[in-house]
Amino acid sequence: MRLEYRIELAEVGVPRFSVEAQEGIAKLFTLATVVLNVLDSKPVIEIVFHGLNREDPDRKISGFREILESVASEAPLEIAAGPAGQIGTSSSYYKWIRVRS
Repeated sequence: MRLEYRIELAEVGVPRFSVEAQEGIAKLFTLATVVLNVLDSKPVIEIVFHGLNREDPDRKISGFREILESVASEAPLEIAAGPAGQIGTSSSYYKWIRVRS
């Protein structure tokens, strides 16, 4: 399914993003740069990582965290775990994180 719409960052209180665990490392680098740019104007963002295996979200979060920690910034980012679980009617697992500047 493809959905296209326009949204202004200024209209969103807490920007949220979604990442499929099957996406490659290039998507994590792209997401990291978008997150860093958004954190220049917003104090916090939330991301849900999801995949078909229980370990998928944690693996992607680990790689994402490593990319974020590699940036040369004045203040370290705070990355906190959020809700996690399995969608009851599928074999999809998810885990939210919150990134604060």
